[in-house]
Amino acid sequence: MATDQTVLVLNSGSSSIKFGLYAKDDPPRALISGKIERIGLPETSLQWLDAGTGRTAHEIMEAAQHQSAAQFLIGWLERRPESAGIAAVAHRVVHGGPNYNQPQVVTPELLVELRRIGPYDPEHFPAQIELMSVFRERYPSVPHLACFDTAFHHNMPRVAKILPLPRRYEAAGIRRYGFHGLSYTFLVEELERLAGPEVARGRLILAHLGNGASMAAVRAGQSLDTTMCFTPTAGMPMSTRSGDLDPGVFVYLSRTEGMTADQFQRLVNYESGLRGLSETSSDMRDLMAREAEDPRAAEAVAVFCYQAKKWIGALATVLGGVDTLVFAGGIGENGPDVRARICAGLDFLGIAIDPARNNANAPVISPNQPGGRATVRVIRTHEEVVMARAAWDIVSR
Repeated sequence: MATDQTVLVLNSGSSSIKFGLYAKDDPPRALISGKIERIGLPETSLQWLDAGTGRTAHEIMEAAQHQSAAQFLIGWLERRPESAGIAAVAHRVVHGGPNYNQPQVVTPELLVELRRIGPYDPEHFPAQIELMSVFRERYPSVPHLACFDTAFHHNMPRVAKILPLPRRYEAAGIRRYGFHGLSYTFLVEELERLAGPEVARGRLILAHLGNGASMAAVRAGQSLDTTMCFTPTAGMPMSTRSGDLDPGVFVYLSRTEGMTADQFQRLVNYESGLRGLSETSSDMRDLMAREAEDPRAAEAVAVFCYQAKKWIGALATVLGGVDTLVFAGGIGENGPDVRARICAGLDFLGIAIDPARNNANAPVISPNQPGGRATVRVIRTHEEVVMARAAWDIVSR
């Protein structure tokens, strides 16, 4: 295997493509990482960080859809010397359905199955399948790997997965799947590296709080329960997703406003959450800056923190207590005030934070305490590292 080989990692969202070229190391080392943002909007931009120089840069392109953005990215990559030895391509796939509990080599048969289960996640599947097709056409001689965000939760206890619907719907694949699994995989591995295997196998609550937000209860490295459900819309309120809603809301809106299923899908995925409550922004930083003079912003922040606190209590019950609480994701890693509000009043679970450590975004933000208290950590998550490691594994085999 040539020493100058790299693996390409692709993470496609509904309006973005994150990418990285990773050298073989432990953990895999990013040579270049970046993202294309605002796909489908004017001034679509490609931004990247060159790990060798530490410099960031960006290019503006014409308004692009996923296919043209992918073609632009291929052309850009081929001008970079680091991409000359791409040995594999790893693709993040949000939903793996009931069958995939580990990464899969992308084959025509797999693409057929992903298209079949496309209705499980209409927000992400079309762009992700399109990206796989474009890059497989350009790099046909290297393995392509689908890494599923649901795989981490695949072996949850049945009582956590089954939904209280008629049995025929379970047979059709309708159950709790859970998401952010690549992030949770990284957090468990990183916790073991930082604190040792005994801590990593303890009672963990992992809180991935970003534009999409979820939590998971993990013990002995296994997911026992999680906040998201059949789709990533469920659970906590998020930047633009509603989180849990009474199904009767859709029935009511369909009867009173004539709302269609597609309109409701857009409502709960793009117009709700922090954006819907505040009516101004989906960005927690904007809302925190405005909450003193804007009661809508203040209420949006309060609802987010309240729901997060409530889910910690529920997941602690599943675990029978908490040994470690980990905050990750954009809000979790960079929002000390949000972390403080979420943890306030959780002393009965052994959860407390030290204000100075918390404000400094220290790796451990809980105070030095006697035994029986939970450790609260901040860990910067790297889903792409998990994907790169999986790609290198398949190259090695």
